[in-house]
Amino acid sequence: MKNKSITSRNEDFAKWYTDVVMAAKLADYSSVKGCVILEPNGNALWEKMKETLDRMFKQTGHENVYMPVLIPESLLKKEGELIEGFAPECAWVTKGGSSDLDEKLAFRPTSETLFSDYYSKKVKSYRDLPKLYNQWANVIRWEKETRPFLRTREFLWQEGHTIHETEKEAMEETLRMLNVYKTFFIDYLAIPVISGKKTEKEKFAGAESTYTIEALMYNGVALQSATSHYFGQKFAKAYNIKFLSREEKWEYVYQTSWGATTRMIGALIMVHSDENGLVLPPKIAPKQVAIIPIGKDEEIVKIADNYSKILNQSNIVSYVDNTERSPGFKFAEAEVNGIPVRLEVGMRDLEAGKITLARRDTGEKIQIDKDCDIVKAVNELMDDIQNNLLQKATIRRDELTFVCKTLDEVDRQINKQPGFIKAEWCGCQECELKLKEYRGIKSRCILEDDPISFGKCVVCGRPSKFSVMWGIQY
Repeated sequence: MKNKSITSRNEDFAKWYTDVVMAAKLADYSSVKGCVILEPNGNALWEKMKETLDRMFKQTGHENVYMPVLIPESLLKKEGELIEGFAPECAWVTKGGSSDLDEKLAFRPTSETLFSDYYSKKVKSYRDLPKLYNQWANVIRWEKETRPFLRTREFLWQEGHTIHETEKEAMEETLRMLNVYKTFFIDYLAIPVISGKKTEKEKFAGAESTYTIEALMYNGVALQSATSHYFGQKFAKAYNIKFLSREEKWEYVYQTSWGATTRMIGALIMVHSDENGLVLPPKIAPKQVAIIPIGKDEEIVKIADNYSKILNQSNIVSYVDNTERSPGFKFAEAEVNGIPVRLEVGMRDLEAGKITLARRDTGEKIQIDKDCDIVKAVNELMDDIQNNLLQKATIRRDELTFVCKTLDEVDRQINKQPGFIKAEWCGCQECELKLKEYRGIKSRCILEDDPISFGKCVVCGRPSKFSVMWGIQY
Protein backbone atom coordinates (compact mmCIF):
# COMPACT_ATOMS: atom_id res chain seq x y z
CA MET A 1 0.00 0.00 0.00
CA LYS A 2 1.36 3.43 -0.97
CA ASN A 3 2.44 5.82 1.79
CA LYS A 4 -0.24 8.54 1.79
CA SER A 5 2.15 11.27 2.99
CA ILE A 6 4.35 10.89 -0.10
CA THR A 7 3.42 12.37 -3.48
CA SER A 8 3.63 10.03 -6.46
CA ARG A 9 7.09 10.13 -8.03
CA ASN A 10 5.67 10.29 -11.55
CA GLU A 11 3.14 12.99 -10.65
CA ASP A 12 5.52 15.59 -9.14
CA PHE A 13 9.13 14.49 -8.77
CA ALA A 14 10.27 17.60 -6.88
CA LYS A 15 7.44 17.29 -4.35
CA TRP A 16 8.03 13.54 -4.07
CA TYR A 17 11.70 14.20 -3.24
CA THR A 18 10.85 16.68 -0.47
CA ASP A 19 8.17 14.36 0.88
CA VAL A 20 10.68 11.50 1.18
CA VAL A 21 13.21 13.75 2.95
CA MET A 22 10.56 14.80 5.47
CA ALA A 23 8.83 11.43 5.89
CA ALA A 24 12.14 9.63 6.48
CA LYS A 25 13.17 12.40 8.91
CA LEU A 26 16.44 13.07 7.12
CA ALA A 27 16.31 16.86 7.35
CA ASP A 28 14.04 19.72 8.27
CA TYR A 29 13.95 23.38 7.33
CA SER A 30 15.61 25.76 9.80
CA SER A 31 14.97 29.36 10.75
CA VAL A 32 18.12 30.28 8.80
CA LYS A 33 16.99 30.88 5.23
CA GLY A 34 18.56 28.42 2.79
CA CYS A 35 19.92 26.14 5.54
CA VAL A 36 18.54 22.82 6.81
CA ILE A 37 18.79 20.83 10.00
CA LEU A 38 20.22 17.34 9.61
CA GLU A 39 17.96 15.17 11.75
CA PRO A 40 19.28 11.96 13.39
CA ASN A 41 18.44 9.75 10.38
CA GLY A 42 20.10 12.13 7.91
CA ASN A 43 23.11 12.71 10.12
CA ALA A 44 23.57 8.96 10.68
CA LEU A 45 23.56 8.45 6.91
CA TRP A 46 26.21 11.18 6.46
CA GLU A 47 28.29 9.64 9.26
CA LYS A 48 28.16 6.26 7.52
CA MET A 49 29.29 7.83 4.24
CA LYS A 50 31.99 9.77 6.05
CA GLU A 51 33.24 6.67 7.88
CA THR A 52 33.43 4.66 4.65
CA LEU A 53 35.08 7.33 2.53
CA ASP A 54 37.46 8.30 5.32
CA ARG A 55 38.67 4.70 5.50
CA MET A 56 39.20 4.67 1.71
CA PHE A 57 41.12 7.97 1.87
CA LYS A 58 43.40 6.68 4.63
CA GLN A 59 44.04 3.48 2.70
CA THR A 60 45.46 5.70 -0.07
CA GLY A 61 47.78 7.47 2.38
CA HIS A 62 45.80 10.60 3.26
CA GLU A 63 45.64 12.31 6.65
CA ASN A 64 42.92 14.55 8.08
CA VAL A 65 43.49 18.16 9.10
CA TYR A 66 41.19 21.10 9.79
CA MET A 67 41.40 24.66 8.49
CA PRO A 68 39.61 27.80 9.79
CA VAL A 69 36.13 28.59 8.49
CA LEU A 70 37.08 32.26 7.86
CA ILE A 71 39.38 33.47 5.07
CA PRO A 72 40.86 37.00 4.84
CA GLU A 73 39.83 38.78 1.62
CA SER A 74 43.46 39.46 0.65
CA LEU A 75 44.26 35.74 0.88
CA LEU A 76 41.23 34.79 -1.21
CA LYS A 77 42.20 37.30 -3.92
CA LYS A 78 45.70 35.96 -4.50
CA GLU A 79 44.47 33.49 -7.14
CA GLY A 80 42.30 35.56 -9.48
CA GLU A 81 40.25 32.81 -11.13
CA LEU A 82 39.12 31.36 -7.80
CA ILE A 83 37.77 34.61 -6.36
CA GLU A 84 36.14 35.48 -9.67
CA GLY A 85 34.42 32.09 -9.74
CA PHE A 86 33.19 32.18 -6.15
CA ALA A 87 32.54 35.91 -5.61
CA PRO A 88 28.77 35.70 -6.27
CA GLU A 89 28.43 32.98 -3.60
CA CYS A 90 30.71 34.40 -0.88
CA ALA A 91 29.27 35.41 2.49
CA TRP A 92 31.32 37.97 4.41
CA VAL A 93 32.01 38.93 8.01
CA THR A 94 32.58 42.68 8.36
CA LYS A 95 32.21 43.14 12.13
CA GLY A 96 33.75 41.53 15.18
CA GLY A 97 31.40 42.23 18.04
CA SER A 98 30.52 45.91 17.64
CA SER A 99 33.74 46.89 15.84
CA ASP A 100 34.34 47.03 12.10
CA LEU A 101 37.05 44.62 10.96
CA ASP A 102 40.21 46.01 9.39
CA GLU A 103 39.79 43.40 6.67
CA LYS A 104 36.59 41.55 5.85
CA LEU A 105 36.58 37.78 6.17
CA ALA A 106 34.86 35.33 3.83
CA PHE A 107 33.11 32.27 5.16
CA ARG A 108 34.85 29.31 3.56
CA PRO A 109 33.36 28.59 0.10
CA THR A 110 36.30 26.21 -0.50
CA SER A 111 39.75 25.97 1.09
CA GLU A 112 42.39 26.09 -1.65
CA THR A 113 43.59 29.45 -0.35
CA LEU A 114 44.07 28.33 3.24
CA PHE A 115 45.80 25.10 2.28
CA SER A 116 48.07 26.95 -0.16
CA ASP A 117 49.02 29.54 2.45
CA TYR A 118 49.73 26.76 4.96
CA TYR A 119 51.80 24.74 2.48
CA SER A 120 53.87 27.80 1.54
CA LYS A 121 55.09 27.95 5.15
CA LYS A 122 55.60 24.22 5.68
CA VAL A 123 57.32 22.96 2.54
CA LYS A 124 61.05 23.55 2.08
CA SER A 125 62.45 20.48 0.35
CA TYR A 126 61.42 17.64 -1.93
CA ARG A 127 61.77 15.52 1.21
CA ASP A 128 58.64 17.27 2.57
CA LEU A 129 56.58 16.00 -0.36
CA PRO A 130 53.99 14.80 -1.05
CA LYS A 131 51.49 16.29 1.39
CA LEU A 132 48.29 14.26 1.23
CA TYR A 133 45.72 16.07 3.36
CA ASN A 134 41.93 15.97 3.61
CA GLN A 135 39.46 17.82 5.78
CA TRP A 136 35.86 17.14 6.79
CA ALA A 137 34.20 20.50 7.14
CA ASN A 138 31.24 22.77 6.47
CA VAL A 139 31.02 25.27 3.63
CA ILE A 140 28.98 28.45 3.10
CA ARG A 141 27.86 29.36 -0.42
CA TRP A 142 25.10 31.93 -0.90
CA GLU A 143 22.86 29.90 -3.22
CA LYS A 144 19.81 31.66 -4.63
CA GLU A 145 17.62 28.58 -4.92
CA THR A 146 17.95 25.85 -2.32
CA ARG A 147 16.69 22.29 -1.85
CA PRO A 148 17.63 19.89 0.99
CA PHE A 149 20.93 18.09 0.30
CA LEU A 150 21.12 19.25 -3.33
CA ARG A 151 21.78 22.96 -2.81
CA THR A 152 21.86 24.65 0.60
CA ARG A 153 23.73 27.73 1.79
CA GLU A 154 25.60 25.67 4.35
CA PHE A 155 26.51 22.07 3.64
CA LEU A 156 28.92 19.41 4.84
CA TRP A 157 31.67 17.95 2.71
CA GLN A 158 35.19 16.66 2.53
CA GLU A 159 37.90 18.39 0.53
CA GLY A 160 41.25 16.84 -0.22
CA HIS A 161 44.20 19.12 -0.96
CA THR A 162 47.51 17.60 -1.98
CA ILE A 163 50.86 18.86 -3.26
CA HIS A 164 53.45 16.90 -5.20
CA GLU A 165 56.97 17.02 -6.52
CA THR A 166 56.09 16.31 -10.16
CA GLU A 167 53.28 16.83 -12.64
CA LYS A 168 53.08 13.06 -13.14
CA GLU A 169 52.49 12.41 -9.43
CA ALA A 170 49.82 15.11 -9.22
CA MET A 171 47.95 13.78 -12.25
CA GLU A 172 48.10 10.25 -10.83
CA GLU A 173 46.60 11.58 -7.59
CA THR A 174 43.83 13.42 -9.47
CA LEU A 175 42.75 10.27 -11.30
CA ARG A 176 43.29 7.97 -8.32
CA MET A 177 40.87 9.99 -6.19
CA LEU A 178 38.34 10.13 -9.04
CA ASN A 179 38.41 6.34 -9.04
CA VAL A 180 37.99 6.22 -5.25
CA TYR A 181 34.74 8.17 -5.67
CA LYS A 182 33.68 5.97 -8.55
CA THR A 183 34.27 2.83 -6.46
CA PHE A 184 32.36 4.31 -3.53
CA PHE A 185 29.33 5.20 -5.65
CA ILE A 186 29.15 1.83 -7.39
CA ASP A 187 30.13 -0.52 -4.54
CA TYR A 188 28.50 1.25 -1.59
CA LEU A 189 25.78 3.57 -2.88
CA ALA A 190 24.80 1.15 -5.68
CA ILE A 191 24.72 4.11 -8.07
CA PRO A 192 26.20 3.66 -11.55
CA VAL A 193 28.19 6.68 -12.69
CA ILE A 194 29.96 7.92 -15.77
CA SER A 195 33.31 9.65 -15.41
CA GLY A 196 35.33 11.98 -17.55
CA LYS A 197 36.89 15.40 -17.96
CA LYS A 198 34.94 18.66 -17.70
CA THR A 199 35.04 21.12 -20.59
CA GLU A 200 36.99 24.36 -20.16
CA LYS A 201 33.75 26.21 -19.52
CA GLU A 202 32.58 23.79 -16.81
CA LYS A 203 35.87 23.13 -15.00
CA PHE A 204 36.52 24.34 -11.43
CA ALA A 205 37.63 27.97 -11.12
CA GLY A 206 41.45 28.01 -10.96
CA ALA A 207 41.95 24.42 -12.13
CA GLU A 208 44.00 23.30 -15.12
CA SER A 209 41.54 20.43 -15.52
CA THR A 210 38.56 18.99 -13.66
CA TYR A 211 37.39 15.38 -13.66
CA THR A 212 33.92 14.37 -12.55
CA ILE A 213 31.63 11.47 -11.81
CA GLU A 214 28.06 12.03 -12.97
CA ALA A 215 24.97 10.13 -11.86
CA LEU A 216 21.55 10.09 -13.48
CA MET A 217 18.53 10.46 -11.23
CA TYR A 218 15.32 8.46 -11.73
CA ASN A 219 13.68 11.38 -13.57
CA GLY A 220 16.53 11.70 -16.08
CA VAL A 221 18.20 14.77 -14.53
CA ALA A 222 21.98 14.59 -14.03
CA LEU A 223 23.77 15.17 -10.74
CA GLN A 224 27.45 16.07 -10.51
CA SER A 225 28.38 13.74 -7.68
CA ALA A 226 32.09 14.27 -6.95
CA THR A 227 34.98 16.09 -8.62
CA SER A 228 38.75 15.85 -8.72
CA HIS A 229 40.86 18.79 -9.90
CA TYR A 230 44.40 19.09 -11.25
CA PHE A 231 45.74 22.57 -10.50
CA GLY A 232 49.21 22.27 -11.95
CA GLN A 233 51.27 25.14 -10.50
CA LYS A 234 48.63 27.92 -10.59
CA PHE A 235 48.11 28.11 -6.83
CA ALA A 236 51.74 27.28 -6.13
CA LYS A 237 52.83 30.38 -8.03
CA ALA A 238 50.10 32.58 -6.55
CA TYR A 239 50.96 31.51 -2.99
CA ASN A 240 54.68 30.89 -3.49
CA ILE A 241 54.73 27.18 -2.59
CA LYS A 242 58.33 26.30 -3.47
CA PHE A 243 60.65 23.44 -2.59
CA LEU A 244 64.34 22.70 -3.07
CA SER A 245 64.44 19.97 -5.71
CA ARG A 246 66.70 16.93 -5.95
CA GLU A 247 68.85 19.01 -8.32
CA GLU A 248 69.05 21.72 -5.62
CA LYS A 249 66.88 24.15 -7.58
CA TRP A 250 63.82 25.96 -6.30
CA GLU A 251 60.70 24.57 -7.95
CA TYR A 252 56.97 25.12 -7.55
CA VAL A 253 54.86 22.20 -6.34
CA TYR A 254 52.08 20.57 -8.37
CA GLN A 255 48.70 20.61 -6.68
CA THR A 256 45.33 18.81 -6.62
CA SER A 257 42.01 19.04 -4.83
CA TRP A 258 38.97 16.76 -4.75
CA GLY A 259 35.66 16.70 -2.93
CA ALA A 260 32.22 15.23 -2.29
CA THR A 261 29.31 16.57 -0.24
CA THR A 262 26.02 15.75 1.49
CA ARG A 263 24.61 15.97 -2.04
CA MET A 264 25.34 12.23 -2.09
CA ILE A 265 22.32 11.77 0.19
CA GLY A 266 20.18 13.52 -2.43
CA ALA A 267 21.56 11.14 -5.05
CA LEU A 268 20.66 8.10 -2.94
CA ILE A 269 17.09 9.35 -2.57
CA MET A 270 16.56 10.20 -6.23
CA VAL A 271 18.10 7.00 -7.62
CA HIS A 272 16.69 4.32 -5.30
CA SER A 273 13.71 5.56 -3.29
CA ASP A 274 10.06 4.96 -4.16
CA GLU A 275 6.43 5.83 -3.37
CA ASN A 276 6.78 4.44 0.16
CA GLY A 277 9.86 6.39 1.21
CA LEU A 278 13.57 5.90 1.45
CA VAL A 279 15.34 2.86 0.01
CA LEU A 280 18.91 2.33 1.21
CA PRO A 281 21.60 -0.05 -0.06
CA PRO A 282 22.61 -2.30 2.87
CA LYS A 283 26.29 -1.34 2.66
CA ILE A 284 25.53 2.31 3.44
CA ALA A 285 22.45 1.92 5.66
CA PRO A 286 23.15 3.04 9.26
CA LYS A 287 20.57 0.46 10.42
CA GLN A 288 20.41 -2.69 8.32
CA VAL A 289 17.78 -4.87 10.01
CA ALA A 290 14.60 -3.89 11.85
CA ILE A 291 13.34 -6.71 14.08
CA ILE A 292 9.60 -6.50 14.77
CA PRO A 293 8.10 -8.67 17.53
CA ILE A 294 4.44 -9.37 16.70
CA GLY A 295 2.64 -9.49 20.02
CA LYS A 296 3.81 -8.88 23.58
CA ASP A 297 4.51 -12.48 24.56
CA GLU A 298 7.75 -12.59 26.59
CA GLU A 299 9.06 -15.51 24.54
CA ILE A 300 8.64 -13.54 21.30
CA VAL A 301 10.47 -10.52 22.73
CA LYS A 302 13.24 -12.77 24.08
CA ILE A 303 13.70 -14.46 20.69
CA ALA A 304 13.72 -11.08 18.90
CA ASP A 305 16.37 -9.74 21.31
CA ASN A 306 18.48 -12.85 20.75
CA TYR A 307 18.35 -12.45 16.96
CA SER A 308 19.45 -8.81 17.38
CA LYS A 309 22.33 -9.83 19.64
CA ILE A 310 23.56 -12.47 17.16
CA LEU A 311 23.34 -10.09 14.19
CA ASN A 312 25.06 -7.19 15.95
CA GLN A 313 27.87 -9.46 17.12
CA SER A 314 28.45 -10.26 13.44
CA ASN A 315 28.56 -6.55 12.47
CA ILE A 316 25.05 -6.50 11.03
CA VAL A 317 23.46 -3.41 12.57
CA SER A 318 20.04 -4.36 13.86
CA TYR A 319 17.52 -3.12 16.40
CA VAL A 320 14.35 -4.44 18.02
CA ASP A 321 11.29 -2.20 17.81
CA ASN A 322 9.71 -2.70 21.24
CA THR A 323 7.69 0.52 21.13
CA GLU A 324 4.00 0.57 22.12
CA ARG A 325 2.68 0.66 18.58
CA SER A 326 0.97 -1.76 16.24
CA PRO A 327 3.03 -4.12 14.05
CA GLY A 328 1.60 -2.40 10.96
CA PHE A 329 2.85 0.98 12.16
CA LYS A 330 6.29 -0.50 12.85
CA PHE A 331 6.41 -2.09 9.39
CA ALA A 332 5.54 1.22 7.76
CA GLU A 333 8.10 3.14 9.79
CA ALA A 334 10.90 0.72 8.90
CA GLU A 335 9.81 0.95 5.28
CA VAL A 336 9.73 4.76 5.06
CA ASN A 337 13.14 4.93 6.77
CA GLY A 338 14.63 2.61 4.15
CA ILE A 339 15.76 -0.20 6.49
CA PRO A 340 16.99 -2.84 3.99
CA VAL A 341 15.71 -5.93 5.87
CA ARG A 342 12.78 -6.42 8.22
CA LEU A 343 12.70 -9.51 10.44
CA GLU A 344 9.23 -10.38 11.74
CA VAL A 345 8.91 -12.63 14.79
CA GLY A 346 5.36 -13.82 15.53
CA MET A 347 3.88 -16.72 17.50
CA ARG A 348 2.09 -18.23 14.49
CA ASP A 349 5.33 -18.41 12.51
CA LEU A 350 7.31 -19.68 15.50
CA GLU A 351 4.85 -22.50 16.09
CA ALA A 352 5.44 -23.51 12.46
CA GLY A 353 9.22 -23.29 13.06
CA LYS A 354 9.55 -20.17 10.88
CA ILE A 355 10.37 -16.47 10.94
CA THR A 356 9.80 -13.94 8.15
CA LEU A 357 12.30 -11.72 6.36
CA ALA A 358 11.01 -8.82 4.26
CA ARG A 359 13.24 -6.97 1.81
CA ARG A 360 12.78 -3.21 1.35
CA ASP A 361 13.81 -3.04 -2.29
CA THR A 362 11.09 -5.35 -3.67
CA GLY A 363 8.71 -5.78 -0.72
CA GLU A 364 9.07 -9.56 -1.03
CA LYS A 365 8.57 -11.64 2.12
CA ILE A 366 10.59 -14.80 2.67
CA GLN A 367 9.96 -17.41 5.34
CA ILE A 368 13.01 -19.17 6.75
CA ASP A 369 13.61 -21.75 9.45
CA LYS A 370 13.76 -20.10 12.87
CA ASP A 371 16.82 -22.18 13.80
CA CYS A 372 18.76 -21.45 10.60
CA ASP A 373 22.05 -19.56 10.48
CA ILE A 374 20.45 -16.11 10.72
CA VAL A 375 23.71 -14.29 10.01
CA LYS A 376 24.23 -16.23 6.78
CA ALA A 377 20.60 -15.76 5.72
CA VAL A 378 20.62 -11.99 6.33
CA ASN A 379 24.04 -11.47 4.73
CA GLU A 380 22.94 -13.34 1.59
CA LEU A 381 19.75 -11.31 1.44
CA MET A 382 21.59 -8.01 1.90
CA ASP A 383 24.07 -8.94 -0.84
CA ASP A 384 21.15 -9.66 -3.16
CA ILE A 385 19.49 -6.34 -2.28
CA GLN A 386 22.74 -4.43 -2.87
CA ASN A 387 23.24 -6.08 -6.26
CA ASN A 388 19.60 -5.66 -7.25
CA LEU A 389 19.63 -1.92 -6.50
CA LEU A 390 22.75 -1.41 -8.61
CA GLN A 391 21.31 -3.50 -11.44
CA LYS A 392 17.98 -1.61 -11.42
CA ALA A 393 19.74 1.76 -11.35
CA THR A 394 22.06 0.71 -14.18
CA ILE A 395 19.16 -0.46 -16.34
CA ARG A 396 17.30 2.79 -15.66
CA ARG A 397 20.37 4.88 -16.53
CA ASP A 398 20.96 2.94 -19.74
CA GLU A 399 17.29 3.27 -20.73
CA LEU A 400 17.61 7.04 -20.24
CA THR A 401 20.86 7.42 -22.20
CA PHE A 402 20.24 8.60 -25.75
CA VAL A 403 22.52 9.10 -28.74
CA CYS A 404 21.75 12.26 -30.73
CA LYS A 405 23.41 13.42 -33.96
CA THR A 406 21.56 16.68 -34.60
CA LEU A 407 19.99 19.54 -32.67
CA ASP A 408 16.55 18.45 -33.85
CA GLU A 409 17.12 15.04 -32.28
CA VAL A 410 18.30 16.69 -29.05
CA ASP A 411 15.22 18.95 -29.01
CA ARG A 412 12.79 16.09 -29.56
CA GLN A 413 14.44 13.87 -26.98
CA ILE A 414 14.86 16.40 -24.18
CA ASN A 415 11.20 17.43 -24.47
CA LYS A 416 10.01 13.84 -24.60
CA GLN A 417 12.19 12.40 -21.80
CA PRO A 418 15.28 13.97 -20.19
CA GLY A 419 18.33 11.81 -19.70
CA PHE A 420 22.00 11.54 -20.58
CA ILE A 421 22.48 12.66 -24.17
CA LYS A 422 25.58 11.32 -25.86
CA ALA A 423 26.57 13.59 -28.74
CA GLU A 424 29.74 14.65 -30.49
CA TRP A 425 31.15 18.18 -30.22
CA CYS A 426 33.62 20.28 -32.16
CA GLY A 427 35.12 21.85 -29.01
CA CYS A 428 33.77 25.33 -29.75
CA GLN A 429 32.32 27.09 -26.69
CA GLU A 430 29.73 28.81 -28.89
CA CYS A 431 28.26 25.38 -29.71
CA GLU A 432 28.38 24.39 -26.03
CA LEU A 433 26.40 27.51 -25.13
CA LYS A 434 23.94 26.89 -27.96
CA LEU A 435 22.92 23.59 -26.39
CA LYS A 436 22.05 25.41 -23.16
CA GLU A 437 19.11 26.99 -25.00
CA TYR A 438 17.50 23.54 -25.01
CA ARG A 439 16.07 23.41 -21.48
CA GLY A 440 19.42 24.33 -19.95
CA ILE A 441 21.41 21.36 -21.26
CA LYS A 442 25.05 21.43 -20.13
CA SER A 443 28.04 19.25 -20.86
CA ARG A 444 28.43 16.68 -18.09
CA CYS A 445 31.85 15.37 -19.15
CA ILE A 446 34.06 14.53 -22.09
CA LEU A 447 34.16 10.76 -22.60
CA GLU A 448 37.91 10.51 -23.17
CA ASP A 449 37.95 6.77 -23.88
CA ASP A 450 34.97 6.92 -26.21
CA PRO A 451 35.97 7.00 -29.90
CA ILE A 452 34.50 9.46 -32.37
CA SER A 453 32.08 7.54 -34.59
CA PHE A 454 29.67 9.95 -36.30
CA GLY A 455 32.32 12.58 -36.94
CA LYS A 456 30.15 15.72 -36.85
CA CYS A 457 29.38 18.25 -34.11
CA VAL A 458 25.78 17.93 -32.91
CA VAL A 459 25.36 21.72 -33.12
CA CYS A 460 27.27 23.07 -36.12
CA GLY A 461 27.96 19.95 -38.17
CA ARG A 462 31.69 20.67 -38.38
CA PRO A 463 34.17 17.82 -37.68
CA SER A 464 33.83 16.65 -34.08
CA LYS A 465 36.76 16.42 -31.66
CA PHE A 466 35.08 14.94 -28.60
CA SER A 467 32.41 12.48 -27.57
CA VAL A 468 30.50 14.22 -24.77
CA MET A 469 27.74 13.33 -22.34
CA TRP A 470 25.21 16.16 -21.95
CA GLY A 471 22.17 16.63 -19.76
CA ILE A 472 19.94 18.82 -17.62
CA GLN A 473 21.47 19.16 -14.16
CA TYR A 474 20.51 19.75 -10.54
